[in-house]
Amino acid sequence: MSNTCDAAVIGGGFYGLYLAEALAARVNRVILFESGAELMLRASYSNQARVHNGYHYPRSILTALRSRVNFPRFVDEFRPAIDSTFEKIYAIGRRDSKVSAEQFCRSMRVIGASVEPVSKSIWKLFDPAYIEAAFLTREYAFNALILRELMAERVHRAGVEIQLKSTVKSVHQVSGDVVELCIESPSGTETVTAAQVFCCGYSQLNSPGMGGGLPLVPLKHELVEMALVEVPEQLRGLGVTVMDGPFFSLMPFPARQLHTLSHVRYTPHAHWYDGNDKQFQPAYGIFDRAEKKTAFPHMIRDAARYLPLVADCTYCDSLWEVKTILPRSEADDSRPILFRPHFGLKNYHLVMGGKIDNIYDISEEIDRVIK
Repeated sequence: MSNTCDAAVIGGGFYGLYLAEALAARVNRVILFESGAELMLRASYSNQARVHNGYHYPRSILTALRSRVNFPRFVDEFRPAIDSTFEKIYAIGRRDSKVSAEQFCRSMRVIGASVEPVSKSIWKLFDPAYIEAAFLTREYAFNALILRELMAERVHRAGVEIQLKSTVKSVHQVSGDVVELCIESPSGTETVTAAQVFCCGYSQLNSPGMGGGLPLVPLKHELVEMALVEVPEQLRGLGVTVMDGPFFSLMPFPARQLHTLSHVRYTPHAHWYDGNDKQFQPAYGIFDRAEKKTAFPHMIRDAARYLPLVADCTYCDSLWEVKTILPRSEADDSRPILFRPHFGLKNYHLVMGGKIDNIYDISEEIDRVIK
């Protein structure tokens, strides 16, 4: 096989697959390199599986608006993977919330997202001493395994070449605008040259560049736990998020027919940074060495103050992963697409998305670098 291609994509998560398919419509030969043994089984699988419609971001109107715009498009494009069979409730904490119920409603009106008071039967599930108000919203979940099947078929149909168990150790500039990738796989080490390279490595975004001596993009990484639970009968048709601050979410997880329980305080078990004079630490290395002891008892004890029935959830197991965000998002809760064209090398581009349904924001960026 020739070791040259028109475009190379690093990372076989949802963003990498979607980007590879889009590139295959623009250039002749696209190769995608994934370090794992399968596609879309890291952060693309181990998350809340929420299809955002803006409600989660009342403190970042731009992020909320982008979610609101992308929501119907994502639902329509990936309908076989969408679960819309539950009611989604957003409740506003009476204490320690960074937004009031009035502010939440006002933000949603700005972006055109529907909110209405919950029924009396649902309101009775909450403790009014801790909850100011609760609203019925329109938000769905996705089945990560079905989404994976859809994307695998799409990239195959597009002619994208997939190389699994292939880690890009470094990138270098050769012959002017061409980028050389050093690939490590079970069969040994090889080099591939590409006219364009898009790194979609998420928590590994800095790794290929680090191997080539490039600067680090400032990133925050968290070792996170999503507890998988079976909910009591009264909660089975619901998804609940109590916000906005040190609160929790109880979301359907269709791939396992369970719910994820996450808590702003207890879901992160550790954190570290890339850049800003911090020494680079490979995220998966930290992940593999970390002790993974569930914080479910702490999550459940706190969440039950707001939604008492949570105490009757049955713990099954946990999803563990590395969550990566831009440091600025800690302050304003934004989830922008990171796109750094020609980062340190001509035609070497970095792409990172904080939300799976924001993928459409990257399409116009591709056109800027693929002429």
